[in-house]
Amino acid sequence: MKKQTLEDAFAQLEAVIERLESEEISLEDAFGAYSEGMELLQFCNASIDTVEKKVLKMNEDGGLDEF
Repeated sequence: MKKQTLEDAFAQLEAVIERLESEEISLEDAFGAYSEGMELLQFCNASIDTVEKKVLKMNEDGGLDEF
């Protein structure tokens, strides 16, 4: 099984938003899409947090420290 990337999650999130914006979506399907979208958002937020923690900053000695 392929690990989901942040880019994949954003693409899926766009598809969910399009479904939710559809005038033909049923209330039940809208709740399902909303739930799926929230899970994708949680994944995206966690992925972004992980990347932010790996960002390096330069210290006074010219070396790099994890941020």
